[in-house]
Amino acid sequence: MSESDRRHAFTDDALGDLDATGVAAAIAAGDISAAEAVAAAIARAEAVDTHLNALQTPDFDRATAFARSPGKGVFAGVPTVIKDNTDVAGLASNQGSLAVNARPASRNAAVTDQYLSTGLISLGKSTMPEFGFNASTEYEDLPPTRNPWGTGFSAGASSGGSAALVASGVVPIAHANDGGGSIRIPAAACGLVGLKLTRGRELPDAHAKDLPVNLVSNGALTRSVRDTAHFAAQIERYRPAPSLRPIGLVEGPSSKRLRIGVVNRSLSEFPVDDATTSAVADTARRLADLGHDVREIGLPLPERDLTRFKDDFIHLWGLLAFGVQKFGSRVMSPDFDGDRTESLTRGLSSQFLRNAWRTPTALWRLRAAEAKYHNSFADLDAMVSPVVAHTTPELGYLSPANGFDVLFPRLIAYVAFTPLNNAAGGPAISLPLGRTDTGMPLGVQISADHGDERTLLELAFELEADRPFARIQDRA
Repeated sequence: MSESDRRHAFTDDALGDLDATGVAAAIAAGDISAAEAVAAAIARAEAVDTHLNALQTPDFDRATAFARSPGKGVFAGVPTVIKDNTDVAGLASNQGSLAVNARPASRNAAVTDQYLSTGLISLGKSTMPEFGFNASTEYEDLPPTRNPWGTGFSAGASSGGSAALVASGVVPIAHANDGGGSIRIPAAACGLVGLKLTRGRELPDAHAKDLPVNLVSNGALTRSVRDTAHFAAQIERYRPAPSLRPIGLVEGPSSKRLRIGVVNRSLSEFPVDDATTSAVADTARRLADLGHDVREIGLPLPERDLTRFKDDFIHLWGLLAFGVQKFGSRVMSPDFDGDRTESLTRGLSSQFLRNAWRTPTALWRLRAAEAKYHNSFADLDAMVSPVVAHTTPELGYLSPANGFDVLFPRLIAYVAFTPLNNAAGGPAISLPLGRTDTGMPLGVQISADHGDERTLLELAFELEADRPFARIQDRA
């Protein structure tokens, strides 16, 4: 991979190479102003987004106006972006699809208000694949979103635009959400920290709360563990979740040594490649060297349960696509045109219709995953696993232009680990702990029991301190 394959915007401006916590501290100290931070982010976006295609809907004028009198919060005055499936007053939410043609939202979604309660200032909407169904931000008839670490590679999905903007340095933190891995997968692809919260930790998504199984968690993509920790603490202050253990503000590692299980394989038909296996093994060795009780556990659940889970999750995936095709004009936009949806959406919907009779059993078993997931932590404090089954693919491999019959088998073989946490509702974090031979980031996932984000953040701090994460601006 040549140096020209890398695209980032880090430069000697108001943002420098600071994370969101650092930018907020500089604003609070008067070293820079919120207006200067936002202006720098806009200049960075204009410099690199023609190469990355990560900004769906710019909202620079309003961001500039908001920066003149920024609000309060842990990230007061820090620039950010919001994913295209989450309503922001005055902007359309087109869900990454040419079929939607949405009208500007009349108000913020509840999760938008919660996200912006941190004091962040949005520059606009970030790109995503159609309806978030794909694990790469690619399209049939539009240019893809590119990975800043290597522009010939996928930025992941479905929060791929947010990931590309954070990794490239345009903004230090960006909104993301995760219904099957859509925070963790782009974090792994772009060398970021991506925490999926426990179900119920944050306010429910406007559409996800009505799903038969609520898969979606809203959160943020960052370049540092402390940014993710501050974000989680602020979200909790905005709306505590009384049914879950409090997180509080985690500021570093814990002295407590933990029992950690290592998931060293996926289902038998989905092999894990050597680079990913090596990154997980290296993480396990590091945790053992740090004094933790680390043991291999094979799979997080029995293989029979995971095989059924895979089939049931695919069925729910299809149900969601069918709902979009059938009711898009009601739930997305009055101008929705189902004939313009992409091959993945159409194929998932058709697959669901052929097997609609399976729906009651599939939903029952997916709901039962919560208890089984909880029980898997009876003798463990955390699990280490891959985020995905192989390294980040080149653009085109997961493109919907391949057609459903080619794309879908590739997709389910790639996304072999993350969906369990969505169905079961458990928290998980992707950390940039590995690298490929060509220098691309490689993520490793750590999962914990429901409500135990604190353990994930403490482990993340410990691993970050043990070996600082690679930075795109330092790569030779």
